[in-house]
Amino acid sequence: MSRALELLARKTGLAVHWTDADGNPRRVSTDVLQAALTALDLPAGTESQIKDSLARLRKQQSATPALTIMKPGAVIESVARGARLVSEDGEICDAPVRNGRSCAPQRPGYYRLADEDRTIAVIPPCAFRVPKRGWGIAVQLYALRGSRGFGDFAALAAFGDQAAAAGADAVAISPVHALFGAAPDHISPYSPSSRLFLNPLYAPAGTGTHASDAALVDWPKAGAAKHRALHHAFQIFRQRPREPSFTAFVRQGGERLLSHARFELLDARFRARGFGSWEKWPDKYRRPDTAAVTAMKSSDPEIEFQLFLQWRADHALAHAQRRCRDAGMRIGLITDMAVGMDPAGSHAWSAPGEVLHRLSIGAPPDLYNEAGQNWGLTNFSPHGLIAGGYEGFIATLRAAMRHASGVRLDHAMGLMRLWVIPHGARPVDGVYLHYPFEQMLGLLVLESLRNRALVIAEDLGTVPRGFRATIARSGLLGMRVLWFERDGSGGFLAPSRWDRDGAALSTTHDLPTLAGWWRGHDIAWRRRLGLGGKATEAARKTRARDRRALWTMLRKAGCAEGRMPGETEPSRFTDAAITALARTSCPLALVPVEDFIGEAEQPNIPGTLDEHPNWRRRLKSTRPLSSPTARRRAAILEAERP
Repeated sequence: MSRALELLARKTGLAVHWTDADGNPRRVSTDVLQAALTALDLPAGTESQIKDSLARLRKQQSATPALTIMKPGAVIESVARGARLVSEDGEICDAPVRNGRSCAPQRPGYYRLADEDRTIAVIPPCAFRVPKRGWGIAVQLYALRGSRGFGDFAALAAFGDQAAAAGADAVAISPVHALFGAAPDHISPYSPSSRLFLNPLYAPAGTGTHASDAALVDWPKAGAAKHRALHHAFQIFRQRPREPSFTAFVRQGGERLLSHARFELLDARFRARGFGSWEKWPDKYRRPDTAAVTAMKSSDPEIEFQLFLQWRADHALAHAQRRCRDAGMRIGLITDMAVGMDPAGSHAWSAPGEVLHRLSIGAPPDLYNEAGQNWGLTNFSPHGLIAGGYEGFIATLRAAMRHASGVRLDHAMGLMRLWVIPHGARPVDGVYLHYPFEQMLGLLVLESLRNRALVIAEDLGTVPRGFRATIARSGLLGMRVLWFERDGSGGFLAPSRWDRDGAALSTTHDLPTLAGWWRGHDIAWRRRLGLGGKATEAARKTRARDRRALWTMLRKAGCAEGRMPGETEPSRFTDAAITALARTSCPLALVPVEDFIGEAEQPNIPGTLDEHPNWRRRLKSTRPLSSPTARRRAAILEAERP
């Protein structure tokens, strides 16, 4: 590898050296670096190309940024003394002066420099925090018993009433991002078309006659039924005088909303003709700024229908949040923000300059995935973020916090770095791409405070050194999962030893439920799917040791008593585990509804598609929290709340 190539890679943010999950130092190959740089529009196949790319990169990085992120009182570079600032509410003031230089105001917020096309974001020291300890229930939204075969925002509002009555402070939901309306096989909530808008299938459409008692969601059938019902509602909507709230919603959504509506319509048209990606559409539709696309106006009935879907979903989610708060919850809804978006989706088409192209994000090999992972998603381009004044990132945060009192960031390490894989390469042949971490974290903290929304950062897996300490100082909560809270020798930590910088969780959507873990149900599933191989028997032996160790810890901590339950007796263990979560010093405990009702099946098994019914399981009852078992476990959490 030449020194020039290594220099270009480093200045671009690519990590030439990295440390694997076993602690071994690794070096990225020349071929991988060249492929990644080419995908970032910095060709590096020859020394001449490297020289030209370095020059272009220096020019990009020397440009004055459209948005400067700074702390209160920091010097505003390249600004004359006495600069005038315009706050978000239109107030004009002089920038404070210190030692003859203009400085940022003390009050956090966004300020436009009156005489320049430039904005500064003054960030607070800490994100929004809930003042008292509390607990919440996590639920996969689609799993609720809705009227048309899956849960929607109306079912969420009803569930919020149940959760509040049980004493919960919050309801954490699975992602509700826009998926692919014309592709019913795209059902993973973590592979969205856009994180800026909502999945319209979650918009209520009346009770109808399509209720289902099936254990699994039939997405093609149920989705088609909901779509027909929503189209009928749209026809009624068009016959009535225009609602001012709809007009205001469309105006507020602006060009991004209109562009998403256009994409949804075009995607449906071209998928019907066999085009699976916008990159294969006819040229005149392949970009959002072509004449054929911009001719599609908001007044066109088909475009207006897409706008109607977003308005109706937005209105219903806002109602669900109000119901949760009005029912007495101290927090309310906590939404979930996926780590990226589908490269064939709305965001990548609508704002191509904001995202990575020809690179997929994933994870390097680790203990759980020896071959590494390719999630098939894209994310923001670091250069695109800076050049665009972080507009897309800010819009994404605001969308997640719009009707919520909290947000969970999936794979939060993406604020600092992402493992990117050139198209066609194996997951192992990737490279870490670094992001402007300090700036993105600052904007996250600012938006958290502006929206009064707490932030839970998923910090599981391969975590960069110093990441957890940094986000803790900024007021973000990490995730502390029962299975992973261990000491240096591998023993389970007593509740009193859990730190205060995270939310306490019994499990996640990708991990076994409490009952499933105790019974070894997840191991049985992996064996059935051929994912365990020769390791299945070793996993069983390890699980048996872990059961004994965990029960011993729970007894010593006063969370359990009596003999250890048998492998097929998970109920007493589940009670004890929830007791332990309630007794940690974590400011928030989150328990999935599956653990309240004793369900052994988990929502998703990573590494599978159709082999396991991922994202399709439905709860057995319309009132899952009314059973004696669920009420007992809610009482455990209530008893430990200060």
